[in-house]
Amino acid sequence: MEEIDFESDLFEDLVAKDDRYDAHAYALLMDVIHYLGRDGKHMSGADILEEFKERALDQYGPMTYTVLTEWGLSRCEDIGEMMFNLTDAHRVSKDENDTPESFVGGYDFKETFLGPYAT
Repeated sequence: MEEIDFESDLFEDLVAKDDRYDAHAYALLMDVIHYLGRDGKHMSGADILEEFKERALDQYGPMTYTVLTEWGLSRCEDIGEMMFNLTDAHRVSKDENDTPESFVGGYDFKETFLGPYAT
């Protein structure tokens, strides 16, 4: 996988409006969206969560949980809230089936991001 380019969009407007999430978290999420959107198909909340998990673990390995929590992420619902912040900022589009509830209960952050590295 390619390294994430955090410099292409600083997400300053989003962070100024909602400072719960670091700009790096938005960059990772946009990387996921660009990857999933390459074939033009609609992506579900479950699709986004799964790819987010894979990319985060690939990029940060044993430090994934620490990195994500430092960026303000501790549950799948945070990814959903960031998605809707991106929608409100016209960075991504949504359809009538896209709701914040699509991101509820996807997976347990601690178990998902620490579990593979537990000894």
